[in-house]
Amino acid sequence: MSEPSSSSTPSDFDQFYTATAKRLVAAVYAATGDLAEAEDAVQEAYARAWQRWDRLTAEGDPTPWVRTVALRLAVSSWRRARNRMRAHFRHGPPPDLPDLAPDRVALIHALRGLKPEQRTAVVLHHLLDLPIEQVARETGVSSGAVRTRLSRARKALGSHLADADAGAVANAPAPHPPAPHPPTCRPKGVPSHG
Repeated sequence: MSEPSSSSTPSDFDQFYTATAKRLVAAVYAATGDLAEAEDAVQEAYARAWQRWDRLTAEGDPTPWVRTVALRLAVSSWRRARNRMRAHFRHGPPPDLPDLAPDRVALIHALRGLKPEQRTAVVLHHLLDLPIEQVARETGVSSGAVRTRLSRARKALGSHLADADAGAVANAPAPHPPAPHPPTCRPKGVPSHG
């Protein structure tokens, strides 16, 4: 993102944002009926305004430009959602996807339990097969730090997955005991023929 030149200051933009953001979110929310969508559209509009801040302030009040962009973004998003719904009704729901295997569910759950930097290292190295040096470059740490993160992550994953396996075994239905064989006894006094 390019920053405005020195003719306008970041504090000018900050003041503009503080003075106008709540009202703009309220307006876009009223237009869309979706607060999260309104917040996203307004945030994107302010980000775009920041990129053009000098030009917008040179032309006068930037509020109408930001409002127009925010409303267009929200309407565009609403149209995409509406078109997805129309396609859904026209073509039916997408085919059912097969359920994830229990071991994959356990792995995903275990990965979520890791610290973010450990999870990133595991995903980059083990799932994407990147060498440790490349993981280090992409994460901005030393190769030694990546090795440490991987080591700690593997230990945590091993512990978590072992616990998950133990829980699965404990929750599995108990096997039925074998059916007893009927006793092979003969009544007393009856000679056996043999």
